[in-house]
Amino acid sequence: MGEGIIEATVTRWLKKLGDTVELDEPIVEIATDKVDSEIPALGFGILTEIIANEGDVVSVGSCIGIISTDGNSATVKSAVAEKKEVQPVAEATEIITKISEPTEIINSSNDLKFISPLVRSIAIKENIDLNEINKIKGTGKDGRVTKSDFLLYLNEKKNISPDLSKENNQSNEIIEMDRMRRIIADHMVMSVKISPHVTSFAEADVTELVKWREKNKKPFEQRENKKLTYTPIFIEILAKAIAEFPMINSSVDGYKIILKKNINIGMAVALPSGNLIVPVIKNADTKSLLSIVKDVNDISERARSNKLNPDEIQGATFTITNLGSFGSLAGTPIINQPQVAIIAVGAIKKRPVVIESELGDSIGIRHIMIISLAYDHRVIDGALGGKFLNRFIEFLEQFDSNTKI
Repeated sequence: MGEGIIEATVTRWLKKLGDTVELDEPIVEIATDKVDSEIPALGFGILTEIIANEGDVVSVGSCIGIISTDGNSATVKSAVAEKKEVQPVAEATEIITKISEPTEIINSSNDLKFISPLVRSIAIKENIDLNEINKIKGTGKDGRVTKSDFLLYLNEKKNISPDLSKENNQSNEIIEMDRMRRIIADHMVMSVKISPHVTSFAEADVTELVKWREKNKKPFEQRENKKLTYTPIFIEILAKAIAEFPMINSSVDGYKIILKKNINIGMAVALPSGNLIVPVIKNADTKSLLSIVKDVNDISERARSNKLNPDEIQGATFTITNLGSFGSLAGTPIINQPQVAIIAVGAIKKRPVVIESELGDSIGIRHIMIISLAYDHRVIDGALGGKFLNRFIEFLEQFDSNTKI
């Protein structure tokens, strides 16, 4: 389900008890606060038991159903027929019936959003009308209202506590963290506890890179119908620098250092909900700039619309975050475990700088960007961190203005 995910909601079974399933055929839909996914069958057989019912929240790694691969299909189907009469299945049927009973939760309009059984059951307990749910801005697939969305909405309705201080007569609003924000919070605290963070800063003169992008962005957008941003350029250059310093592309297991063969760059993407997700550009060192541009555009768009696949948010070996997209000059990023380093790029600003040449020094207007590298001091010392950061900057400053895309 991706890094940091510990549970998911079963939203819909695509197969019934006794149905034959093929290898890799979708059999059940699940939802997390990051992605909605169809889970394929792990082999050919017959669905003989459904353990997790629609609406159940299950832990990652737990069994949600059983597929029999017995070659005797007649025997299996006979066993399935018997299972349909046992108590667990009857209870599951009864639960679904009860959830569907209240008339105020019946979806009678084509304009209303899909409401999962889990959200419906909570709505019944809280006496919330279906039309009220429909007004909630959902962060799930196709605008679907997730459990976290609904609980956050309920909290906003209920948990507004007055500030009784004599110095302040205004009210304070208490907002419950949604599940994704709680996961982020726990992950950040865990990272700081595990890795002794050191952050190094340096400036890069990216004037040539800026000129190249300004010259190419409109023709590129007209030709490819895609935006040409700085992030893909940074990722391509970053992959080149990582290839020269393999220790940067590692993780730690006790007193063992694991050097990763693949260079998979995670890029932090801000979501409309205010949360953060880190989709991954796999094998970035083997891809052309054009390929990375297309990948970054595609994966960013699908991240913001909650349409990423689970494997697209895991397997990163290094992460980059673009602070400059929100106007920040610099920052101290937190390492995305189990990686050992993360780089942050700040906003590009015009500044008067000293330009050295054979004819002497002069003052010129240049495009300057501050870069910060946070690294795990258990395995990366200041010397290695500084060398890697300087190499990344050299690649940026030596960007070829004749690059074709």
